[in-house]
Amino acid sequence: YFQDDGSRQERYAPYSANTGFYYVRSNDRTRHLFRHLIYSSDLISAWSSHQQVLIQLLAENNSVMGLSVKIFPKEMEEFPGGAQFHRQKKVMKKIMSGDSKAYIFHMSWTQNKDNKLKFFEQMGEWYVNKQCIGKETHEITDKDVTENKNGVLVEHCCSVEPQITCHYRDKPSKIPCKDSPTIDTNGRPFW
Repeated sequence: YFQDDGSRQERYAPYSANTGFYYVRSNDRTRHLFRHLIYSSDLISAWSSHQQVLIQLLAENNSVMGLSVKIFPKEMEEFPGGAQFHRQKKVMKKIMSGDSKAYIFHMSWTQNKDNKLKFFEQMGEWYVNKQCIGKETHEITDKDVTENKNGVLVEHCCSVEPQITCHYRDKPSKIPCKDSPTIDTNGRPFW
């Protein structure tokens, strides 16, 4: 099962599968598919997209090997992603109010990892303490974490409460971010 990417560009045809979050049952066909994907690193590099390559392999393996490919409906509430975040204010209001049935949220359709972090912080879905972001283990603690039996990194890095920070007033947020700038040209406030 794949999330629907939301994009209908030809390069994602025929499935529009988002490859950021998916569930695959292990069997001979799926092992063949992913072995082929690993051997396709030249295409991934040339196309600058593992998603495009995997979708093409899904189509090929469906046709040649009878691989079953399933895509969740685009409107499925349980598995939202970047398309909903950036384009469906009503869906995001439901998620922000806690009235959603979402199990996961994949921050696709986002330009870079810095923005993904900011968006998750703003949504109240970030639980990593700032002192751990972008750090090597030895920069966080001097304790031996080779076996990590006592959860050393957990005690330093994981927060029980979300790390909510406002960044942009025109993006979904757990709290109103009225004093923050917009990120999108002509962006309208979320709240």
